[in-house]
Amino acid sequence: MSKNENEILFSKSVKAGKRIYYIDVKRDRHEELYLSITESKRVKDGTEELRPVFEKHKVFLYREDLEKFLDAFDEAADFTIEQQPVSPRAAQRAQNAAANEAKNNETFEEGEIKLDDIEF
Repeated sequence: MSKNENEILFSKSVKAGKRIYYIDVKRDRHEELYLSITESKRVKDGTEELRPVFEKHKVFLYREDLEKFLDAFDEAADFTIEQQPVSPRAAQRAQNAAANEAKNNETFEEGEIKLDDIEF
């Protein structure tokens, strides 16, 4: 086993409720890069005496399959979005967030002061 085997070269995590998705780029013993996608789901909360219990599922995706996988993933995501549009509540939250972002990025006339520029 080379010293580089299982070394994480890049990592990104996505928190989603009781689940966390880890997307890692690793190198195998033949020096080939691959994606390791892990879903970690808390199935039992911890206590002062016991640690929480997690259920983990992994998928390994090698470079030669990456483009086909991404194409299929994009198709499946597009289908899901088309078949189940965003709920009105989620759409309103997204609209509010966009409006707040736009408001924060407004340009100000000379002499005006943004609250972000004031130190308290």
